[in-house]
Amino acid sequence: MQLLDCYDRQFCLYFEAFHLKKTPMYIAFMQFMGDEEEATSFSYTLEINGNGRKMTWQGVPRSIRDSHKTVRDSQDGLIITRKLALFFSSDNTNSKELKLKISGRVWREH
Repeated sequence: MQLLDCYDRQFCLYFEAFHLKKTPMYIAFMQFMGDEEEATSFSYTLEINGNGRKMTWQGVPRSIRDSHKTVRDSQDGLIITRKLALFFSSDNTNSKELKLKISGRVWREH
């Protein structure tokens, strides 16, 4: 988890591993440090790129009052399999080392 300050508010960026059935997966998502109503006044994008490819997720941050497990279980974020994560990690697709660079942006909706 990483804490970010934007628009005099705080957001949490989560990145975690989990299993969907027996498949190893990763999810990245943002949560707003406040209530759900105020969270809907913001949007965000997360992007992973590597090997000449790019994957982008755009969403509305969930309130921190929703547990990160609830957000993960609803699959409300950028979700990738371990195989795809390794593909984005290096120029060598046989690599077993995960080195993902996730970038993103938060903005206020009008």
